[in-house]
Amino acid sequence: MRDEELFDVTIIGAGPAGLYSAFYSGLRGLKTKIVEYQPKLGGKLHIYAEKMIWDVGGHAPITAAGLIDQMIEQAKTFNPSIYLSEKVTEIRKNVTDEYFILETESGRMHFTKTVIVAAGGGILNPQRLEVEGAGSFEVTNLNYTVPSLDYYAGKTVLISGAGNSAIDWANELERIAANVYVVCRKDCLTCHEANADQLMQGSATCFFNTSIERFIANEAGSHIQEVELKNKKTGDVFRVPVDEVLVNHGFDRDVSLLENSPLDIELEEKGIKATALGVSSVPGIYAAGDVLRHEGKLYLIAGAYQDAANAVNQAKLFIDPEATQTGRVSSHNETFKTRNRELLDKMFQRD
Repeated sequence: MRDEELFDVTIIGAGPAGLYSAFYSGLRGLKTKIVEYQPKLGGKLHIYAEKMIWDVGGHAPITAAGLIDQMIEQAKTFNPSIYLSEKVTEIRKNVTDEYFILETESGRMHFTKTVIVAAGGGILNPQRLEVEGAGSFEVTNLNYTVPSLDYYAGKTVLISGAGNSAIDWANELERIAANVYVVCRKDCLTCHEANADQLMQGSATCFFNTSIERFIANEAGSHIQEVELKNKKTGDVFRVPVDEVLVNHGFDRDVSLLENSPLDIELEEKGIKATALGVSSVPGIYAAGDVLRHEGKLYLIAGAYQDAANAVNQAKLFIDPEATQTGRVSSHNETFKTRNRELLDKMFQRD
């Protein structure tokens, strides 16, 4: 291994926690790398790119897509190395225990002094609908995510699911779709109360204790034309005409990287059990974001930012025990003096 291949910090995952880790790591003068399984940065925010994010401090409501763009721009401030479409399959120590080796599915090796795991809930894959022939419609009008709200304008949409994401989409689409049907396998919604109240007061039609039995295709066999439903309590079977079907039954989480690790990473509820500062049971490995487990953990985007800064500070101290405990705030940081002048000149169009 050549010296230039050894990074100070390698971040697994590029959602909010990973992206802010990259920014803060650069701020602290650490040679930084991001390794992300998806082909783009932003993490699971892409699942609901058009939803409004209300709970990030200092931000007026912003779409998830808009927030992704801003986080990516910030993360690239100090030019971290970025590897996309790379699934990390193993974290191990080298034979002399001096650094970590991250092996990926492609066979590439990443060498690093410390690791920040910011992989969220693991690699997420939507739970597929177990209905005969469903897969053939995934290229037409059976969807598991919402590519664009405008795509559903004026259409009849059937949504299967009762959780927060499903009901959020139902409330959004109720404003622009011709008709919205919500199919719930249970006898109640499992989302936030305010979202449930909004749905029940709107024009959407809810079918409780009901499941999708089969799809009836159009003459060409390419699109779902009707959905056959069954009420589990009454046994009634009936059909509704549709233009689009949206399934939101949650996600399957792949956390094999942690569960099968040769290192003794202590886990809790499929996450990394760590201190409030993100320190795991393995020296040099830290956690940030939804993968982090501790008693005071806050599962918000705003909480992910603090997790990231804590993890980076601990990584800095691991590499250099004489370093300051935390990074200096941007208003006092020498790194930003030139950048501040450039921004002010741009704002006031000064030469």
